[in-house]
Amino acid sequence: MQLSDRRVVITGGAGLVGSHLAAALAPDNDVLVADDLSKGDADRVPDGAELVVADMTDSDDVAEVITDDVDMVFHFAAYTDTNYDDDRRLFEENGAMTYNVLERMDEVGVDRIAFTSSSTVYGEAPMPTPEDYAPLEPISIYGSSKLADEGLVSTYAHSYGMQAWVYRFANIVGPHQRGNVVPDFIEKLLDDPERLTILGDGRQEKSYLHVEECVDAMCHVVEHADEPLNIYNLGTRTTTSVNAIADIVADEMGLDPDYEYTGGDRGWTGDVPKMRLSIEKLSALGWTPSTSSDESVRRAARQLLAELREQS
Repeated sequence: MQLSDRRVVITGGAGLVGSHLAAALAPDNDVLVADDLSKGDADRVPDGAELVVADMTDSDDVAEVITDDVDMVFHFAAYTDTNYDDDRRLFEENGAMTYNVLERMDEVGVDRIAFTSSSTVYGEAPMPTPEDYAPLEPISIYGSSKLADEGLVSTYAHSYGMQAWVYRFANIVGPHQRGNVVPDFIEKLLDDPERLTILGDGRQEKSYLHVEECVDAMCHVVEHADEPLNIYNLGTRTTTSVNAIADIVADEMGLDPDYEYTGGDRGWTGDVPKMRLSIEKLSALGWTPSTSSDESVRRAARQLLAELREQS
């Protein structure tokens, strides 16, 4: 599918990835952003895109934004385990949002959806983890919710005549982000330049992808993968440890803080200590990242530091 001259709805489009996707698509498409602004920011929605404040758990709101003239839906709206502390509500409302979107699309004949899933669906899997790895055994409620949502998307792709693209994200970083290790370290060091508290033992190691590269990969997949259900990992071939992130952030801030650890091999319940996705399927489709995990973290740190200093 070519992403030009299309009417596109982006749910959760005022968040990190959604707003960057809206900015990428708006010059050549009619883009509507639907967001309840519970964690998104209206100021992130780019010029040229329309914002409708809408809650995807409300079927009437969903009906307002998904109409029969829509060509494609990018469904990003979701709660995550880093910004929501009610596990039952996270699971139930993430599922409700996805079901409402799919049900409405089927009602009005919209037959293309891209869904943002997560590396957390794999649980603690051998690395690098390919898309066909099984069994999928998530260890967090967030991962469980994403896997359940993938099941819904798969059902509509195979039994209701839809075409679907599912992205299993590595850790996405970039400007405007909050609730992630990079802005967390910056905020802590702005508050206390001498000490930095690190969750776990600092040896957790994961793949980080800059949001602009993430959006480029997403568009590439939609335009080049043409199965009824297309599942792709998005990430880098390299990883960055939490200690390395602390070093990068401290270096960008010109600081040399003491590190203090909360202990244990993971930062929180459900945290996967080590993650690297295989991106060989994505590479075979013709897309590879131009920056490493470390470079993505450093670029995001510079952007976030400039933002937070300007706000302080």
